[in-house]
Amino acid sequence: MGEFTPSQLTIDPTCRIEFGPGRIGHLPELVSSLGMNRVFLVTDHGLRAAGIVDQVLKALDAAGMEYGVYDGVGANPSTGNVDEGAAKARAFGPAAIAALGGGSVLDAAKGISLLAGNPDAAAADADALWESLDGLPVIAIPTTSGTGAETNGFGVIEDTAACRKVYIGHPSVKPRIALLDPELTLGLPARITAATGIDALVHGIESLASRSANPVSVAYATQAVAMVGQWLPAAHRDGSDLEARAQLMLGAHLAGQALTISGLGLVHGIGHALTAHTGTPHGVALAAVLEEVLEFGAPAAQDAYEQAGRALRLAPPADGDWPTATIEAVRAISGALDIKQPLRDLGVRPDMLRPIAQGALADAVTRNTPLLPTEEQVLSILQAVL
Repeated sequence: MGEFTPSQLTIDPTCRIEFGPGRIGHLPELVSSLGMNRVFLVTDHGLRAAGIVDQVLKALDAAGMEYGVYDGVGANPSTGNVDEGAAKARAFGPAAIAALGGGSVLDAAKGISLLAGNPDAAAADADALWESLDGLPVIAIPTTSGTGAETNGFGVIEDTAACRKVYIGHPSVKPRIALLDPELTLGLPARITAATGIDALVHGIESLASRSANPVSVAYATQAVAMVGQWLPAAHRDGSDLEARAQLMLGAHLAGQALTISGLGLVHGIGHALTAHTGTPHGVALAAVLEEVLEFGAPAAQDAYEQAGRALRLAPPADGDWPTATIEAVRAISGALDIKQPLRDLGVRPDMLRPIAQGALADAVTRNTPLLPTEEQVLSILQAVL
């Protein structure tokens, strides 16, 4: 944990939490609680095909609530996705935005909400929209356990023209309600469980080590690491285990609460750049460099790694070397998930390493990492996992 003097502290609560199996049936009353009687659902084709969208629409139909649907969000949402969805939301008119999906959908929905409230804006204006008019109220309904996107007011989307990730957001599009129904994650493929779950674990560990950590973020992050570390392997082994799914979902949410307060670090900086250059799924990109980045930052994060190790229920190492013990525990979790791949298998060529390193250093999350790297040090990390 970075230095912190607890003389002054302001924490803005992230959202109302509705957690538990079957909570999706309460969506109509939650929409009404926001002063709205119409809802615009943002989701993706996969959830439509899996029948999850139909579950939500059934609840809305039963309540006689008018709705519109945009299901075109891509796996790595782009400015084009956000512009298209916003056009449909504007045409539908005033409504609550219900974001149903993984982090990609939740991120895109926040951008769609913001653009719907700013008729002349486009997603490419992301850098300027932080000072814009308010967006529509958002209810976040995650269908994966990992991103924590339901806890904050920004989305990470791809500017395809510039080949970079951009942050689009505004305080008004921070979800008012997080509807956490673990039944929506039953049957999630093991590969997606692994990728999203490792994202949640990284959120917890990077939040503990962040330069902007404080006692509140540390409390969230410590509990998140404990819950994700225990229940992610169980949910990966048996996707129908409702208790594991529920505990993992709540742990991932707490990790999102932590990162919203503390910020993240270099694992995410590199991960964002990898995804922008190769289209690699976010969690897979993080796993590719996770242990190597943790090793790099260890000299400046001794206490944070000890906190993480204790949260993972490790016995105190005989030699007192908590960083090594914690990193090995993370390596064991990642190995059991079979999630780590060499960069070359993710489509990275040697000539791409420097642009990826430069992108990582330019990413806002990297400034919170415990040990700030040079470009050559990031290159060295990337070369080690090529």
